Amino acid sequence: MFKLRSISFLAAALIVAGCADNSPMVRGERDVSYGDPNAVEVVNTDFGSTDLQTIATDMARSLAQSGVLRGRPVIQVYDVQNKTDQYIDTRNITDSIKSQLMKSGVARFASDNTRMQSQVDQLKLQNDSGLYKESTVAKTGNMIAAKYRLEGTITTISKKSKKIKDVYYKFTLELFDVESGLSEWMDEKEIRKTENR
Repeated sequence: MFKLRSISFLAAALIVAGCADNSPMVRGERDVSYGDPNAVEVVNTDFGSTDLQTIATDMARSLAQSGVLRGRPVIQVYDVQNKTDQYIDTRNITDSIKSQLMKSGVARFASDNTRMQSQVDQLKLQNDSGLYKESTVAKTGNMIAAKYRLEGTITTISKKSKKIKDVYYKFTLELFDVESGLSEWMDEKEIRKTENR
């Protein structure tokens, strides 16, 4: 009888536990919620996520549709020069452009100018350390050279009065043929943001 009650109690407890809300408990002192990462973000005139997404999408589309990237050429991306008076993580812009171009299948990318040292270090480690099975070691001298070099700049013109602040952003991206030095493609994206104070 005691065993039967214990089993019944245990079964009831399991049923109740199974019906309980199993979502993780969220604790915090502030009211925070998730938002749509693609929603238009206008908090102030500073460079923001919507600006980054707009630039990356427009530039990737323009380059992909230009007809220059026949045969999925290899591109090396250089850092965008930030000529504004604010901190902008320009690597995020070029990473988004690269991601969209790779998804569309029109280009391949060599290690960029800031990541090249990591590539060289890995090759040296594999070839010089004696730690790796010879048949699996990546051989030196087999990296694929870039056909094109992608460079860009972002600039701003800011004006303000007592009531209005106006910021004009201009992003320029240019594709150079490494061998000839010729500019094969170029485009720019303009953004204007106005804040009433």
